[in-house]
Amino acid sequence: MKILCQLLSVLLIALILIAAGVPHTALIISPDALDSLPADTLPIASPDSMDAPIHYKAKDSIVMQIPKKRILLYGSGDTKYKETNITAERISFDQENGMVEATKVNDTAGKAIGRPVMTDNGQSFESDTMQFNITTRKAKIYNTRSVYGEGFITSQQSKRMPDNTIFGFKNTFTTCDLDTPHFQFRARKIKVIPDKLVISGPANLEIEGIPTPLFIPFAIFPITQGQRSGILPPQYVVNQQKGIGLENGGYYLGLGDNFDLTTRIDLYSYGSWGIKASPTYRKRYKYNGGFNFDFANTRFGDPEVKSEFSTSKDFRVTWNHSMDSKARPGVNFGAAVNFGTSSYNKYNVFDYNTRVNNNIGSSITFSKTWQGKPYNLTMGLNHSQNLSTRDVSISFPDATFTVNTIYPFQPKEMVGAPKWYEKIGISYNTILRNQANFKDSLFGKQAMFDAMQTGMQHNIPISFSIPVFKTFTLSPGINYTEYWYTKKLIRKWDPNKKNLGSDTAGGAIDTTYIPGFYSARDISASMSLSTAMYGMYTFNKNSKIKAIRHVMRPTMSVSYRPDLSSQYYHELQYNKEGDKQMVSDFDGAIIGVPSPGAFGGINFGLDNNLEMKVFSKKDTTGRHEKKIKLLDGFGINGSYNLVADSFKLSTFSLYARTNLFDKLNISASGNLDPYQIDARGRRLDKYVWQQGKISLGRLTNASVSLSTSFQSKDAKSKEKEQKIDSLGNVQGADAAFAAQQRQLQMVRNNPGEYVDFDIPWRIDLSYSLSYTNTIIPDSGGVVKRITQYVSFNGDFSLTPKWKIGLNSGFDFTNMQIAYTNMYISRDLHDFNLSINLIPFGTYRQFSFTISAKASILKDLRLNRSRQFYDQ
Repeated sequence: MKILCQLLSVLLIALILIAAGVPHTALIISPDALDSLPADTLPIASPDSMDAPIHYKAKDSIVMQIPKKRILLYGSGDTKYKETNITAERISFDQENGMVEATKVNDTAGKAIGRPVMTDNGQSFESDTMQFNITTRKAKIYNTRSVYGEGFITSQQSKRMPDNTIFGFKNTFTTCDLDTPHFQFRARKIKVIPDKLVISGPANLEIEGIPTPLFIPFAIFPITQGQRSGILPPQYVVNQQKGIGLENGGYYLGLGDNFDLTTRIDLYSYGSWGIKASPTYRKRYKYNGGFNFDFANTRFGDPEVKSEFSTSKDFRVTWNHSMDSKARPGVNFGAAVNFGTSSYNKYNVFDYNTRVNNNIGSSITFSKTWQGKPYNLTMGLNHSQNLSTRDVSISFPDATFTVNTIYPFQPKEMVGAPKWYEKIGISYNTILRNQANFKDSLFGKQAMFDAMQTGMQHNIPISFSIPVFKTFTLSPGINYTEYWYTKKLIRKWDPNKKNLGSDTAGGAIDTTYIPGFYSARDISASMSLSTAMYGMYTFNKNSKIKAIRHVMRPTMSVSYRPDLSSQYYHELQYNKEGDKQMVSDFDGAIIGVPSPGAFGGINFGLDNNLEMKVFSKKDTTGRHEKKIKLLDGFGINGSYNLVADSFKLSTFSLYARTNLFDKLNISASGNLDPYQIDARGRRLDKYVWQQGKISLGRLTNASVSLSTSFQSKDAKSKEKEQKIDSLGNVQGADAAFAAQQRQLQMVRNNPGEYVDFDIPWRIDLSYSLSYTNTIIPDSGGVVKRITQYVSFNGDFSLTPKWKIGLNSGFDFTNMQIAYTNMYISRDLHDFNLSINLIPFGTYRQFSFTISAKASILKDLRLNRSRQFYDQ
């Protein structure tokens, strides 16, 4: 019945239109429209003026003025023509000239309702009055407010051209999303090129509606994301060393989807300068990477006074490359390079993380796995550098070739239980190492190549395991290792040699390097037995603790290793008193050295795990069980040499680790020497417990570390995770590494600008303690050393918009406060205000910054900073 009524209504309107002289083709009725369209909604198109139908509807009523060929929509009117959609409280459509006019109305309280909104190709415009010509696709809009990316533009009048270009008159631009923005730029004329730029003439900055003295002659705001070449404005700074400066000004050059280049320049009033070049490259689903080439020239003193004038020319090179795992299955190439002069950070970097870390390193690796084969190859270059001591270590080329365990006696098709000999496995591993250790001033010079060490190690293990007595596992094995060296060192005590830093001849060790080819080998046979034992203590039914379980995993093995390297070991006198220690001709070799002497004895170890079951408080019945780990692992390892003539018992290695309540991470390790020592620290072939002490031995070294982290709940954590995931999906493998590094550097330099106000408070604590008590021949005797360090960082909100933070620590060894960074931040809705302070130390700094939140205005920032350096 409903369909019949609709059909009669449509036919009646059609007859009226035909009688009025409207061509019958002006009425287009879709068969499905009778069910889907509301009663007052008709798709109408005129072949004389339109190439597509116009769909319109209204909530209140539709009035058709047939003689004037006009249609009036009242109450939430909605019209759609191709990609253009207009909604308003009142809409009039003149079919003769194709003009659509939309207006708002005021309710009984005088409040405007139903403001016209025009949406075209994803772009939205909101206004008081809107006129749109369907034929020419031109529009005139009054009192409009439109959104372009992160920016909001309001115009008293604006014209929209057929190519979607917009000309505005009496305009404001802001990134504040409030109806009354905190700030805005007011300009008389603007031009908007959709999906590209907003171009403005002279503009004045207003804050809280009050004009400021700040005028700009023109402004260009990009409204699209992606690659676009352009100028990068500099930042104003004040540096005690370099004077007044402009930093990070430059140019970004887009070279297509696969390449781009960023150049930046730093200029200072005292004559110092720096230049940075950051090219990046990428290929979707293949690889991506980027370089940073930094060069800085720092001047000190007055060039007119040569005795006080000096310069420091420094450089830093970074390179990052990653390869998509699906690009070439079985092949991977990656690089993470960070190399430079030791004084680069000293004069050019002031952020907290870099200052507390004096070690940098690089790694370039290539790996290949043969699919269906047990072969693996890894090659690489490694570099490590200590910026304090200026020591550099470079390893190149390094290579490792591995043949995974194969079972030569195992048939291709297993039938029944395997025989014991079918479990015999053999593998092969070879390591090639080339390494040079030198001072950074010798880089590229002959002395660097003279310090090169080369070595190669081959290892062939043969093993298998069989179960015995149901609960034990027996694992016999044979291991053969061969070492190849290209130089050895001969060390002798010279009583006439001067100690380093002394003018008198008190004696010292004289070292001579002899090049050549040398080989050493080691072979051992072993048989081990292992099992696991469980013990449980159950509490009574009224206790909150149900049970405590203890798991012990003892291991014991018998092994024999003949002495095949005695010719490369000798006793070395290391002080004038005549104390001696056994040393090797290959000490410090990059591939290791065989152990001295023969070994035939017992190796033993015991690993423990302790956990308990408690009744969860979340369970209303009180019967739900929850496991809590008390100790993830703790144990002891050692050995006893039956064929040694002295010192048969080895040192005991102790370890423990746990994570209490999923909050406190604790790890500890140490070594106990079971033998007594004399007054000068020399070992005596007598056990410590023979003195009547209840002790396993003397502590030679130990370390303990604790860390924990606490923070309040983040109400927006799920939203942030979704945002991070969406950003990761968009960027993927094509993200520009250099841009990410620059953003990370900004976070490090100004932590107060990047705080999370959604987390009221946060604190991270860590503590480390290390102790050594060993004989070091080159130092002349026993050296004891204790180091303790505690670090802490965190922040808390004074109010929902104010936050204070601190990164610091304390060095108990030197009894001084570590590098400290304090900051205060204020959320100003559209801006962030931050104060960063490094109050004491060699590098002190104070900065005051106000910066815009919106990425489109990231260069709109006011920064006042002072940096101080004490030599």
